[in-house]
Amino acid sequence: MKIALGQINPTVGDLAGNVNLMIRVAREAAAAGADLVIFPELAVSGYPPRDLVEKPSFLEGARRELERLARETAGLPTDLICGFPRRNRADTGKTAANCAAYISGGAIRFIQQKMLLPTYDVFDEGRNFAPGEHQSVFAARGGRLALTICEDVWNDKEFWQRQLYRRDPVEELVASGVDFLVNISSSPYHLDKRQLRRDMLGAIARRHGLPVLLVNQVGGNDQLVFDGSSFVLDAEGRLRALAKSFEEDLVLYDTETGRGEIHDNLPVEIEAVYQALVIGTRDYVRKCGFRQVLIGLSGGIDSSLTAVIAVDAVGRENVTGMGMPGPFSSEGSVTDAQALAERLGIRFELLSINKVYGTFLESLVPAFAGRPADVTEENLQARLRGAALMALSNKLRALVLTTGNKSELAVGYCTLYGDMCGGLAVISDVPKTMVYELARVANRRHNGAIPEAVFTKPPSAELRPNQKDSDSLPSYDVLDPILRAYVEENESPECIARNLDRPIELVREIARLVDRNEYKRQQAAPGLRVTSKAFGMGRRFPIAQTFEE
Repeated sequence: MKIALGQINPTVGDLAGNVNLMIRVAREAAAAGADLVIFPELAVSGYPPRDLVEKPSFLEGARRELERLARETAGLPTDLICGFPRRNRADTGKTAANCAAYISGGAIRFIQQKMLLPTYDVFDEGRNFAPGEHQSVFAARGGRLALTICEDVWNDKEFWQRQLYRRDPVEELVASGVDFLVNISSSPYHLDKRQLRRDMLGAIARRHGLPVLLVNQVGGNDQLVFDGSSFVLDAEGRLRALAKSFEEDLVLYDTETGRGEIHDNLPVEIEAVYQALVIGTRDYVRKCGFRQVLIGLSGGIDSSLTAVIAVDAVGRENVTGMGMPGPFSSEGSVTDAQALAERLGIRFELLSINKVYGTFLESLVPAFAGRPADVTEENLQARLRGAALMALSNKLRALVLTTGNKSELAVGYCTLYGDMCGGLAVISDVPKTMVYELARVANRRHNGAIPEAVFTKPPSAELRPNQKDSDSLPSYDVLDPILRAYVEENESPECIARNLDRPIELVREIARLVDRNEYKRQQAAPGLRVTSKAFGMGRRFPIAQTFEE
């Protein structure tokens, strides 16, 4: 049997468009000689549909489109497997179920319901779906297939030190006797996730002596980026077919010969992170109905990297950079921003905030009488820049991309309604030290578009004379490992201080800053997730709370 891995980029809610995409790819697979084409989890609806599945009209629409998919592929010599949501048939539990359908000869021949519903990190499927109580093996083109849906394979007792679920669907299905294990997934990307998937499924393949086929969604949906990277492993866990990362792809695998196509998929992880940010930005802009984006260019490393990512995501003709010098801006903040814009070929607007800042301060004199200047006046500059960006956003109908990084967002080194203004926080899950790594990737792709001075100048918000980030924060090579341990690993300050050999007072102060700035993060623009624990939907802490480490 020749099997095609149909790695596609569905849009959440575009039921008809997603099915049209599968029809087109199924025809391509048939023309390539495939007997079976496999599509990702919830390919009909897009993933994650979240509370859309609570709408009866949404589930009814998904049912109609699945039936149309069967009708319009009836004349093909190729069978299909795809994911879809449907009404839960049980009398109790949630109203929806996460299912996979096997389609052959224009009819839906078999349906499998997902059993393991993740409710950790970015996942909340237990809120929306009812778990399946049992699963069955089915025959397709003479082979017996164990069809699983994403999390169903993430509970192998010999791979994980701690199992999250009492049941192992793979173990139960394999006991019935199967020839292949198929997993359709919408598994989001984070650093090193691609290798983790391959290692885990390789262990399952070797344990059960079965070939494993995984088809993963690709593209961005809100804060999640899906890398695709679909693959086939043989019974010894060796790679036999591989799809591209961060691109739609169609890959063929022959079960008789054990041979498949191997496509390049960005083996260097920092290159993969960069491409994840590109596709996440592109899909967020496109799927939200925008074409143009707008970025405040300060001449710093963060806004420079964001601008290059934007050019790769939506094209230079759709990117506008806006320089907004103030009373404490260095000459380089303007010249470096202009040089970047020229090298990238993007539109650049220069709008000084000096006059409006002076007028605003003057109007506040009566209200501020008797009080010394402090961070209030600093933040006012950032908020005026935010107002200018949003004004141009309205006029151009362009989405503002915020430029703050994860290190700043973690400790609150950012201004609400100022530099945090915007519709998408492109690098909000990128630590400052990684920003520099990604900027080097950007320069390799764009012939040194980011001026070298941007890499060497001390980071600064430029909101007071000679200001540097190091005036308020430890150096980023000290700060970032502490933040990673505290935010991503949930380690205590005492443990962090001991492991990193840092003063306990310093670590406690950083932990205090992280905790007290939750209110800012919950008002921030959605950001693209590229680490194992991002701020946003995967990290849910209360704002009004008094617990301290």
